[in-house]
Amino acid sequence: MITISGYRITETLYESSRTLVYRGLRNFDGVPVVLKMLRQEYTSPRTLTKFLTQRFAQFQMEYNIIRSLDVEGVIKTYGLETYQQSPVIVLQDFGGESLSQRLQNRLLNLEEFLTLALQITQTLGEIHQRNIMHKDINPSNIVLNPKTGQVKIIDFGIATVLAQENPTPRNPNVLEGTLAYMSPEQTGRMNRDIDYRTDFYSLGVTFYQLLCDRLPFETTDIMELVHHHIARQPIPPHRLNPDIPPSLSQLVMKLLAKIAENRYQSARGICADLQQCLDQLQHKQPFASFPLGCQDLSDKFQIPQKLYGREREVAALLAVFEQVLGNGRWEVGSREIETQNSKLPHSSFSNPSHSQFVLISGPPGIGKTTLVRELYKPMTQRRGYFIAGKFDPLQRNVPYACLIQAFQELIRQLLTETEDQLNRWREKLQMALGINGQVIVDVIPEVQLIVGKQPDLLQLPPTESENRFNWVFQNFIHVFTQAEHPLIIFLDDLQWADTASLQFIQWLMIMPDNQYLLIIGAFRDTEVDLTHPLMQTLDEIRRAEGLVEQITVPPLRLEDIHHLVQDTLHCEPERSHPLAELVLRKTSGNPFLSMNFSSSFIKTT
Repeated sequence: MITISGYRITETLYESSRTLVYRGLRNFDGVPVVLKMLRQEYTSPRTLTKFLTQRFAQFQMEYNIIRSLDVEGVIKTYGLETYQQSPVIVLQDFGGESLSQRLQNRLLNLEEFLTLALQITQTLGEIHQRNIMHKDINPSNIVLNPKTGQVKIIDFGIATVLAQENPTPRNPNVLEGTLAYMSPEQTGRMNRDIDYRTDFYSLGVTFYQLLCDRLPFETTDIMELVHHHIARQPIPPHRLNPDIPPSLSQLVMKLLAKIAENRYQSARGICADLQQCLDQLQHKQPFASFPLGCQDLSDKFQIPQKLYGREREVAALLAVFEQVLGNGRWEVGSREIETQNSKLPHSSFSNPSHSQFVLISGPPGIGKTTLVRELYKPMTQRRGYFIAGKFDPLQRNVPYACLIQAFQELIRQLLTETEDQLNRWREKLQMALGINGQVIVDVIPEVQLIVGKQPDLLQLPPTESENRFNWVFQNFIHVFTQAEHPLIIFLDDLQWADTASLQFIQWLMIMPDNQYLLIIGAFRDTEVDLTHPLMQTLDEIRRAEGLVEQITVPPLRLEDIHHLVQDTLHCEPERSHPLAELVLRKTSGNPFLSMNFSSSFIKTT
C-alpha cells in the first residue's frame, strides 16, 4: 500500500490501466476521503515526463470542474495533492458504493429504481445547466449510500465545459469513455457533433441495465459494439422483464434514440415522465400508457444536425461505396442501382468490386465534407478505415503531402490496436514491402514503429526512383484495401493538389487489380476550370477506362431551409415560412451561411 503525506489509506477501491482509487482518512481531522491518482508504469524518464504532463492537465481540469459544481448530487473535492510528482485528487467519501457493485448483489425493485433514476436525472440536469457534459455516465460512476439513499455522480475525468464537440473516427481502443454506454455520436462515426444529449443516451443504457440486469448490446467485439450503437435497435425492456410498465420501457427507448433530436431534450422532461410512473406505482394505480415528453422543453438553443436537401447526393455516394464493396448490380443505360439493401438513384455505371474515384464539387460552405462523413456509418459496419488529408496552397510544391498526411493518420490508428493485431499488420506490411520498406518509412516514419528498421535502398535515377515509389506505395495501399476492411481516402481541397499527387491518383485508378478502395476528392468548383490539372487528370483516367463519379452539391432549396427552421423552432409551418424566405435571400441557400444566419437571427430576436 502506498503512503501519501497527510492521509492514511485503508483500502483499494478501484484499479484500471490509467488510475488508482483508494479509500482513506485525512490525518488532521479523521475525515473519510477517496484518493484518485495516476497509475505509473513507465520506465523511460522521457515517457514518464510526457505522460505526467498530459495527465496532470487532465486531473487539473477534472479537479476544477468538480470544484466549480456546487451540486448536491455531485461528489465534492477537498483538494489536489501530489504523490511522486503525480497529481492526486482528494474527494469526499460519503460511505457509498457504485451502482455496478450494487448490481452484483440484487436487482432493484421498480420503486427503488424510479426513486434512484429521479435523483440521477435531476443531478445530471443541474450539471448540464452549468454547460458541462459528463461523457461517461454509467453505473461505475454513480455512487449510492445504501443506508441514506443518497446518490452522487463521480469521475469527471473526460467531462467537457463546452456546448458542443466535433469527434472524429478513431480506433475504438482509444475512445474516451466506456464504450458499452457510449452514444452513437460520441463514437465519432455519426457525422454529428456531440452535446449534452450524449449523456442522455448513456443514462438510457444505465437505466436499461438497472431494469433488465443486462446491457442493450452484449458483444465482446469492439467494432460490432460500435455498429450496434449507431445502427441497431435494442430489445425494449418490457419484453425482457414483463414487470416493467410499457411507458417506462418507452421512456428508456426514447433515451436510447440514435439521433439526439429524437431523445429527450431536457432532464426536466425525463424527470416528469419518471415521476408519473412513480406516482402510478405509489398510488397503486394500474400502469397506464401516457404520452412521453409533454414537459420536455429544452432551455438550450439547438440547430438540428441532420442533413437537409441532400437525399440524392447521399444516395449516390452510398451507391458508389456499395459498388466498391462489390455488393451491387450495375447495368449500363439503367437509371437505378440495385444494392443488397435498397434501390438508389444514380447517374453513372460501372463494374462492381472495383476501386473508384468520386469527385464532389461545390463552393465553400456548401457541405461537401459533411456529405462525405455520411460514409462513417456504413464504413463502420464493414469494419473499414476512413482516412483524410487536406491539400494546402502553401504546400503545392511538396509532393504527396496530402496523401502522406492521410496515411500517417491510418498508421496512428493501427498503433492503437492490440499486440496481436499489430503483429498481423507487421507480417502483411513486411510481405508487401519486401526490401523496399524504407521507401515508405522515408515519407511515413511512423511505419517503422510497426515493421522495424528497414534495409538501405538501392540508389536509382530519378525516373526509376519515382516508378519504384509508385509501385511500393501501391503495394502499401493494397495491404489496407481488402474485402474484410475496405479503405476510404478523403482528399479535401483538390483545387490545390500538387502534380505528383494527381498523377499518383491517376495511376491508382487505372491499375487493373485495385479493389476495395474508394478515393473521394472535394474541390471548389469556383476555382477549377477546364484547363486545371485536376480536370486533365480526370480526362486521363476516363480515357484509360478508370471509374470516376462526379457529384455536384447544390444550394439548399426554400423547402429545405423551411424544414431546418421549423425543426429548430418547433413551430407551425406558417410561422417558420417567412424566416425561411429571409434566410434564403440572405444566404442563397449556402448551408454554412444558412446555419449561422439562422442562429444569429433567432438569438437576437
